[in-house]
Amino acid sequence: MAVPRLRHTALATVALMVAGTTAIPATAGAAPGNPGAPRYSAGAANVGDPYFPDQGNGGYDVQHYDLNFSYDPATRFMDATATITAIATQDLDQFNLDFRGPEISSLTVNGHAHGFTREGQELIVTPRPKLKAGQTFTVVVKYAGVPSVITDPDGSIEGWVPTDDGAFVAGEPQGAPGWLPTNDHPTDKATYRFTAKVPEGLTAVGNGQLLSQSTKDGWTTFVWDSTEPMASYLATVTIGNFVVTESTTASGIPVYVAVDPRQVAGSASAVSQIPKIIDFFSSKFGPYPFASTGAIIDRAPNVGYALESQTKPIFSSAASVSTMAHELAHQWFGDSVSPKLWSDIWLNEGFATYAQWMYTEYNGGTSVNSTFNNSSNYGRAATSSFWQTVLADPGPVDMFSNVPYNRGAMTLHALRGKVGDDTFFRIVRGWTASHRHGNAGTTDFIALAERESGQNLHAFFDVWLFQKGKPTTW
Repeated sequence: MAVPRLRHTALATVALMVAGTTAIPATAGAAPGNPGAPRYSAGAANVGDPYFPDQGNGGYDVQHYDLNFSYDPATRFMDATATITAIATQDLDQFNLDFRGPEISSLTVNGHAHGFTREGQELIVTPRPKLKAGQTFTVVVKYAGVPSVITDPDGSIEGWVPTDDGAFVAGEPQGAPGWLPTNDHPTDKATYRFTAKVPEGLTAVGNGQLLSQSTKDGWTTFVWDSTEPMASYLATVTIGNFVVTESTTASGIPVYVAVDPRQVAGSASAVSQIPKIIDFFSSKFGPYPFASTGAIIDRAPNVGYALESQTKPIFSSAASVSTMAHELAHQWFGDSVSPKLWSDIWLNEGFATYAQWMYTEYNGGTSVNSTFNNSSNYGRAATSSFWQTVLADPGPVDMFSNVPYNRGAMTLHALRGKVGDDTFFRIVRGWTASHRHGNAGTTDFIALAERESGQNLHAFFDVWLFQKGKPTTW
């Protein structure tokens, strides 16, 4: 995410949280007295992330989402069929999906119609026949109505946000279930395909590559295919009146940009620099991790932020060059390498902010060192409340405040000074390569930094990540 929305602490504590809250429940054992027989139980109703206790589910691993829907902005009515392909990781007689969307008309598992219940964001399914560990299964959910806008702990909104000509669709950290049944936690990535039918004249823009576009009887259907693994909070199918341009970077990566006509002039510089930004970051962070890139620049005045939706960062107003750089940096940091826990958010926002500083310097602007030392960063007084939040555990209210962004970036710059440029960028490239299309957390980053530098960095990270107060030595 770009502009802070204003909307742990010991190393051992974080390690225990990672080990204890993100693991998928183990495959159930054999029934007593009958070795090898299935032992069925319900999948966990969440993955134990303390920031969003209802988020995610256990007992299965989603492989692919296929959403086929129509949406009419005039009525805000969605008519949808979601097909979810998953693998059971235990013997299941019940499992949950996260869904806050419209009324469900039918649900099937492997073609068998089933009853279901809904409690809060939990869609509770009881499959019959039951599912065995290792079995691939398909869930088809049909639903229709007005998709939901979700309010976050900091007061900002996300989910399916109506606009005057369509919908601004943003998911971080909990918006995806407003319009799609999901296993809504970053640790269960999957591939996606969206088939979106909208009134003729409008454009639906999704993640990945546009496979087809066709118009019939006053409606246009767009098919988008995202072939690399993606966390649910990064999914979008944003709809509106857009000016579309297509190009490629110097290295041949396709660029698809959709801009609200009212934002074209204000976003022209940022849009023109997308290929340059991608190529610069590729030289610093390693190869761009996806098959395409681009941006969606909409007009959603009630939103007030940008988001790093995978391959298509989405902006609620005109995009500046620095914000574009921030969101494109997220394609490496947050999208390809996603957090294990939401408390790891500093790795997303700190890296994206630091990359933004780097691009500003590269583009002829303020040096990274000057940005580090300015009055918004290290130049703040030690008495400032800025220093009173633990960076590695900001909490759900402050996870998009300026602390994970600016102090996260400052931590990386301080690390760069401590280990030297060559080692720092070896750490960064190792991070993006070893966790490509996966998940990693704070303890993983610390371990990599120590391994690559050959230094004991416990005291350094303790001061910067796990303690309150302004660091004075490191």
